[in-house]
Formats: sequence, structure tokens, C-alpha cells
Amino acid sequence: MSRDAVPPGPLAGMRIIELGGIGPVPFAAMVLSDLGAEVIRVHRPADRGTPANPVLDRGRRSLVADLKDPRGAAIVHALIDRADAVLEGFRPGVAERLGFDPATLADRNPRLVFGRMTGFGQAGPLAARAGHDINYIALSGVLGAIGRPGGPPVPPLNLVGDFGGGGMLLALGVLAAVLNARATGRGQTVDAAMVEGSGLLMSMIYGRLAQGAWTVDRGANVLDGGAPFYDTYECADGRHMAVGAIEPKFFADLVGVLGVADRIDVAAQLDRSTWPTMREVFTEAFASASRDEWTARFDGVDACVTPVLTMDEVAAHPHNAARESFFTDTGGAIHPAPAPRFADTPCASPAPAPVPGRDTRAILSELGHTAEDIEKLLAQGIVL
Repeated sequence: MSRDAVPPGPLAGMRIIELGGIGPVPFAAMVLSDLGAEVIRVHRPADRGTPANPVLDRGRRSLVADLKDPRGAAIVHALIDRADAVLEGFRPGVAERLGFDPATLADRNPRLVFGRMTGFGQAGPLAARAGHDINYIALSGVLGAIGRPGGPPVPPLNLVGDFGGGGMLLALGVLAAVLNARATGRGQTVDAAMVEGSGLLMSMIYGRLAQGAWTVDRGANVLDGGAPFYDTYECADGRHMAVGAIEPKFFADLVGVLGVADRIDVAAQLDRSTWPTMREVFTEAFASASRDEWTARFDGVDACVTPVLTMDEVAAHPHNAARESFFTDTGGAIHPAPAPRFADTPCASPAPAPVPGRDTRAILSELGHTAEDIEKLLAQGIVL
């Protein structure tokens, strides 16, 4: 079945209003849209003319409205009256000053779910403080756990705070609250904080710390690059292979394919005293051939060894290509495909990202505005 022929996803019929924002809120909106929800993004007038992110902004419709003007606010209120949920990423208190606080909106739409995304949460000593992903994961213990021995903490892009602990958990929280609202008739506020969300992603690691199976020293544990059988190695061409041979069978296969069985005692895999020498042997072995040569040698072998691909290589990898895990749009942007997959309600191909205001006229018409009224609002700059 072609991408254009698939039916809408499992969230078909759900309506979401996205009140602008950067990073985690657009990601939550993208995920919900990918799964079939109708998402309208409300842009600010200042956004007019700014280029859309072709991947992060995909799948939505766009309205530009001035929320500080009562007439613009009234238009957005009318949209929210028909919605299942609102997503916002303002600092605490901003939505209230604009008249878009949960209490006001709930008076008009009691079933509404109000999803709020911040770094530090809606309350607490740091609630009003500015920050970014790196600051939030610093407070949750994530950042301090990532890095090489003796080196500084290494930011894992902005994946853990903004997107994993932020946008993804915001989307999950909103879905849970919408399910509850459909059962009870009452919506609620979802307070998603990136400090707490990124900390939640560390649950297994905190559990291992409690068991005495993890140390707070960076690069000294099995999963943080401390173990030579769970790390990356540079090849002869400067590219890298990823090794995750934790289990004994996989480790034995790793040693065998590398051709170092005469130098590595597989029975001593977990003996930390052997790790420095083991790492030297693995480093020397991988440096003897190119990444693609090692990829071919490990093909069909369960050693948990894979090539480290760059972002412009992923779509062409045979496995990714076979599953259509990535696709390229007409503008040449590489997209991760919607995930996860659903057997009975597969997701449609995401619509292209809209330029701010692309759907303003159509949305106003759907709200009952006449063509004359729409042109007047446009001329006055209330909407764009």
C-alpha cells in the first residue's frame, strides 16, 4: 500500500490546538499529528515569513492570530471550544496574562485537556527561570552521567530533555487526560516538566544505582562506554562501528569475527582488570579495515555490532529502506517515518509543514466567518 493510500491513524477525530512554542511542544504536536490527530498551530504575527522546519512542523495546519488583540483571541477561543486539547510552552503565568489559562478555557469547554510544557514545572523555586535542555537534564542527573572518564559531561544533543523527557511525555500525558475526559466528561491540566521527564527516563539507571550496580563516576559503567564491549570504535576510514556485545554469546561472536580469539579470554569478559587490554585489542582490530568492510564481515552475525551511520546515510541502509523507516520529501528533507506502527489504523504520510498562516482563510471560513469578514481581519492585521 502506498503512503498516499493509507487510512488516517489511530487518533483520527481528535482535535489539538498548538499555541506556538519551540522544541518540545512542536514535537508533541508532530507526534499527535503523525498518529492522525487534527492539529492547528497558532502562530504569532511575528512568525509570519519565517521558514517552517520541514520535519518538526509537518502535518499541521497553520493560523496566524494576534492573541493580544481581543478579536484575535476570540478566534482562537472559538477554535479551542471545539478542541480536545491545547498544547502550550509559555513560561508560567504567560497564558494567564493572555486569557488562555486552564480555568478560563475550562469554563467554555469543560472537556478540554490543557497540556503545559516547561523546563522546571509550573511551580517551585525555579519555575520562572529561563533554561534549555542542557540545564534541565543537569538537574535530573542525566547530564552528569554522560561522558568519558575524567572528562566533562557531554550534552546528548537536546534529545533527552526537549524531546524524550519533554515533548514525548507531554504527548503521552495529553493522551491519558483525553481518555479520562472522554470517560468522565471533565478535562484537566497536564503539567509536563523536562527536569522530571528526563529524570523519569533515567529510571533503570537510578534502579541500578540503588542496587549497587552503577557508579556515579562517568564512563565507568557497562552502558556508558566504560566497558570495551559496549562502545564505538574508529575504523581505517575514520568512520565508526557500534559494539553492544553484552551477553556472553554475542561477546564470543564479536571476538571471533574480529579475529582476536588468541588474545582475548571470552570467559573473563566481566573481569574489569582485563578491560584496558581488551579495549586496546578491539581498537587495533577495528582500525585494520573500513567501516563498510566490518559491516560486511558482521553481516548475519549476532554480535550486536552495527555501523554508525550519519544522518544522510540512514535512508539508504538496507534495513531502513526495506521498512521505509525514513522518507525524503519533495524538498529533499529526510524524515523519520511516523512511529510506532499500527496494524489496523496505519498512519498516513505526514502533510508538508505549513508556512505560518497558510490555512488562515480556510480555518476562519470553517468557524463561520464570511469572506468579507476574513478580508477585513486580514487587512487589520488581526490574522495573517
